[in-house]
Amino acid sequence: MQPNTVELVIFDCDGVLIDSEVLSMESWQEVLTNYGVSLTKPYFIEHFLGKSMEHVEWVVNKDFSLELTTAIKADFQALLFRKFENSLRRTPGINDVLSNLQALNVLYCVATSSSLERTMKALNGTELLSYFEKRIFTRSMVEKGKPAPDLFLYAAKKMNVKPENCLVIEDSKPGLAAAVAAKMPYFHYKGGSHLLDCSETNFSSKANTLNSWDEFNAYIPDLFNARKINE
Repeated sequence: MQPNTVELVIFDCDGVLIDSEVLSMESWQEVLTNYGVSLTKPYFIEHFLGKSMEHVEWVVNKDFSLELTTAIKADFQALLFRKFENSLRRTPGINDVLSNLQALNVLYCVATSSSLERTMKALNGTELLSYFEKRIFTRSMVEKGKPAPDLFLYAAKKMNVKPENCLVIEDSKPGLAAAVAAKMPYFHYKGGSHLLDCSETNFSSKANTLNSWDEFNAYIPDLFNARKINE
């Protein structure tokens, strides 16, 4: 990725803007234990992280012979939303990143595998919604979710930016694969609490890894031109 070529930053939501994936993991663990399923952190990272609900349903049925009924999914969502209200936090330093992008007039948006309802609730609860209003793209807007490139390409088209001038920031393997498929530069953000001390996340090079938003801020002078992108 060459300096001064990025015109649009595409953020994933869960685990990138908000520290929500650990809450999602805990919610699934609590719900599934009622059905005799013990969900480990490595299994969650491999099979749930960055995946659609449809994939989660499929893999749970395949590996544990458990159908995720409407009632089970409703129990999960209710528990997750309670955790959101009590424990959801922004990832440390994300406000500074967004403020810096605004100061440089660099476009940014969010493209997530989560539902619009969950995304709106999460961003509103962490006081980030004002940054992303009318720039939220979710799985339901495209035919294929991550790791297919559809969602990132859709976001780039709606924001009127060429794919090669986009920068994706993701925490999951499917999300990074989607960025590669879309031929977009990317960073693997590992600052979420679900990835701390986790050996199951070595699917990106060190050069493309962000351990904190402080590291991203250090890249900003090289990545972005101070000119106004819309001029």
